[in-house]
Amino acid sequence: MKTCDEMLEKTLHLADLMAEIADQGDALREDVGCGVLYGFLRDSAFKIRKMAEEERESHIRKAGRKQETGKKEAAGPAKGLRRRTNLNSGVVNDKS
Repeated sequence: MKTCDEMLEKTLHLADLMAEIADQGDALREDVGCGVLYGFLRDSAFKIRKMAEEERESHIRKAGRKQETGKKEAAGPAKGLRRRTNLNSGVVNDKS
């Protein structure tokens, strides 16, 4: 397994741990402030998990294309494409 893929697996594990801590903390909280904190932790865990899963799928797709063509992919977007980032969602879209 490539080091970058190992880091994604560690990130997924961390997101699971974050969600577990949020659930435990929320169950044991004594005030509203803790509820806000654990809600934020849980929400962050889900967002991190989603991003890591999407990145893992991207790695799998890239590996499949490399095996099919027998060529190494060029870094960055293809010629004529530009990258756009939605800062609110953290989603990157390639537009032509």
